[in-house]
Amino acid sequence: MQNRALNILKTGNNVFITGSAGTGKTYLLNQYTFYLKSRKIIPTIVAPTGIAASHLQGQTIHSFFSLGIRETIDEYYIDSLLEKKYLQTRFSKLKVLIVDEISMVSPEMFLAMDRILRAFKKSNTTFGGVQTILSGDFFQLPPISKVKKDKRFAWQSPSWRELELKTCYLQEKFRQNDNVLISILDEIRRGSVSAHSYEILSLRHHKELDIDFTPTKLYTHNIDVDRINSDALNKINNPSHSFAYKSEGTAKNIEKIFKSSLVLEEITLKKDAVVMFIKNNHDLGYVNGTTGVVIDFDKQTGLPIVKTSCGAVIKSTLEDWSMENDSGSVVAKVSQLPLKLAWAISIHKSQGMTLDSAEIDLSKTFEVGQGYVALSRIKNIEGLRLMGLNDKALAVDPLILHIDDRIKAASQKASAEIASLSSENLEELFKAYILSIDGVTDIKEIQAQEIILKSEKKIVKNSVTPTHIQTKEMIESSTSLDDLALKRGVSKGTIIKHLGILKEQDSAIDLGKFMPDAQTLLLIKEALAKVKERNNPEEFSESGEPRLKPIFEELDSTVSYDAIRISLL
Repeated sequence: MQNRALNILKTGNNVFITGSAGTGKTYLLNQYTFYLKSRKIIPTIVAPTGIAASHLQGQTIHSFFSLGIRETIDEYYIDSLLEKKYLQTRFSKLKVLIVDEISMVSPEMFLAMDRILRAFKKSNTTFGGVQTILSGDFFQLPPISKVKKDKRFAWQSPSWRELELKTCYLQEKFRQNDNVLISILDEIRRGSVSAHSYEILSLRHHKELDIDFTPTKLYTHNIDVDRINSDALNKINNPSHSFAYKSEGTAKNIEKIFKSSLVLEEITLKKDAVVMFIKNNHDLGYVNGTTGVVIDFDKQTGLPIVKTSCGAVIKSTLEDWSMENDSGSVVAKVSQLPLKLAWAISIHKSQGMTLDSAEIDLSKTFEVGQGYVALSRIKNIEGLRLMGLNDKALAVDPLILHIDDRIKAASQKASAEIASLSSENLEELFKAYILSIDGVTDIKEIQAQEIILKSEKKIVKNSVTPTHIQTKEMIESSTSLDDLALKRGVSKGTIIKHLGILKEQDSAIDLGKFMPDAQTLLLIKEALAKVKERNNPEEFSESGEPRLKPIFEELDSTVSYDAIRISLL
């Protein structure tokens, strides 16, 4: 369970967090990150791809470890890194390392990270003695490799064994609210998909979805993604604006920049084009993976103005992609808009995303895990429009099937160990670890820091009006949750979050029109009373709030999660 895994993290052990898609791995990492920051420890968060890194506001492994486009390194290269003062400063501040989407990290890259940390921390301990947290699901996409290798996963590296990781295999599913889809995904993980599941998927073939917006399209190959995006752009009857790159350096080095990044030589945009940012710029309010729509072009610069999916309005600027030599000097640079079209995206880039609906084509599946990743992006089977399926689509790596039981057994052992400790012993361990990495343990300091962090989370950068206030302005003119979500262009879940914030800010706000009917409301109240009466700690969050799942199960799954969420407000 989430709270037990969080306790293991707080002890300072090296931890491997895993579990099927939608079990809240990112949520758990965000909880731990908040816990550390409130004690004035800033964890370092990295991931193998920019999209994956953006989910936790981190950066790529290549960027943080200064690997360039390398997978492997030698002693000469490590020596050249040690001479760079900015890297000495960077690694001296490193206290806690979180590596997300570990399934996509190769053994070679994992070893390179270990060797660099040992060198900078002047330690022979694995990963330089830094608390290392690895998160991911090996049933999802493996590392990309152009050659067939005997060892392709990070857990096959000797550094993995030396970390002596505590394993946390999360079980409770938060993304999917549909037992049909959960059953199909569980069968894929067991390596045995039933005829009944194939029959259900066949019913979703070219199925028209009951939605008022275009679903995200997920495809296995970039050539299909590019074709769909190009066709969608051509259908928009607005003037086109093209932006070509500018560069400095030799042709060979410039070519390397294009091969090792998502930057485009030329991008053509129109007003109403769906786009995705492909670089991190926290000052301007976007990260690699932020999606939005072009709403206009700046009159002075001619550059696009993008409204992101969370309501922020951003004036685009040119960004630089550069290449350094071993002495840290820039030898080549490409300047271009940090954007690409995003009506369709590859399954590889969708890993970690949660979608209300998706149009998925698995007819050209070429890698194990692609089908599992694509199907697990959606919340329920009703959000699926399946365009095709091939023999490999629902396959998973046999090696992962073989080790899955061992991973679960390791998790049960870690869970039993942490459960055997008293709350007093746990608190002593938590405090000792925070002190060992120079964090604060004074309760008043922690509470003051928590207030600052919570207020920061509510600020929406670069948006003229915060998104929950935009929702508030439409409450009066909306007749239902569905109507309000449609007018705002966001999901019902997002609307309920906004209403929760508004209720916190003004307890007198009337949300009556969005409530379920009186009979359903009564059933939810009775189910909530039973959960409270049982007083099972695992059915409540750390803040004492009842979890949704026990209420949902108490109602025999007959009332939707959204109805329960809005009722609890």
